[in-house]
Amino acid sequence: MRYPYEDLDDSRFEDLVVEVMRKLFGEGVESFAPGKDGGRDARFRGTAERFPSTTDPWRGVTIGQAKHTSGINLHFSDNNFSGEDNASSVISKEIPRIKKLVEAGEIDNYILFSNRRLGGSTAPSIEARLASATGLARESIRLAGVEFLDRILRRYPELIRLAEIDPIDGPLLVSSYEIAEVILTISTQLSAPIPVEDAPVVDRVSFDRKNETNAMSTEFAALLEEKYLSYTAKIEKFLADPANHDALQLYQSAVDDFQRKIVAKKREYQSFDDVFNYLVDFLVKRDAVLSRNRPLLGAMIFYMYWHCDIGESPDAAAE
Repeated sequence: MRYPYEDLDDSRFEDLVVEVMRKLFGEGVESFAPGKDGGRDARFRGTAERFPSTTDPWRGVTIGQAKHTSGINLHFSDNNFSGEDNASSVISKEIPRIKKLVEAGEIDNYILFSNRRLGGSTAPSIEARLASATGLARESIRLAGVEFLDRILRRYPELIRLAEIDPIDGPLLVSSYEIAEVILTISTQLSAPIPVEDAPVVDRVSFDRKNETNAMSTEFAALLEEKYLSYTAKIEKFLADPANHDALQLYQSAVDDFQRKIVAKKREYQSFDDVFNYLVDFLVKRDAVLSRNRPLLGAMIFYMYWHCDIGESPDAAAE
């Protein structure tokens, strides 16, 4: 079973990486701190306890980097992460920083952690590029992806506790899988022209009361109505069709996940305008399917809200 690293925010992932490094190198690992150029490093000075091995450990100054993503099923080989022809890729931007440290004599070893998958042929090519471009020895460079992190956490499960990772303390993070599957299934119907007979929509509760209860601004509510209200009858018809039972179950699972986490984080958002925008932006960033179907994602989240599946219902508020 894999730990859901994508559900951590950047600082929590850094906390976890620090604990992993302390287990591998020693208690002397210094926590992540901002560098002069805005980069964030963890440092260890001395002889590692067990990395890469107890018989041939790294010595000197080791710099650790943590590169977290909220995306799912991403890879070190992705162009925006390691593309040599991409000057803005993560690796391309790290090379000048590492080179400066090498020239200043402030680094002997470098290890980069990320919650991305690292293929067997990808690691050698990226490590060789880093060595050639920075002057570090090839054997003093390592990449650590989800496979490495999974192995370490299976061996030392206490590291989660030591990193003090508590989902309640993290940001509003929701799963993208269920909503992506529903959108893939319904996309053809939602993209089709809306027949006249499907256009009328009847509110389940007063939309104004719903918005007032959830602190959604009048301007934002009007914008959502203009963009998405016409989709609601088609979505409702689709979910009510017995042939789409599996999609309905996925929809209900997504609703349950969204609503529980929205309620838990309610105090952090001044209005539901912020919640709606956050959900769309976060899910688009996390999932490629949703990124390609952003308008339909907006329509689906609006339907959840209009249908009183997410957000606070006026009746519940009155009670």
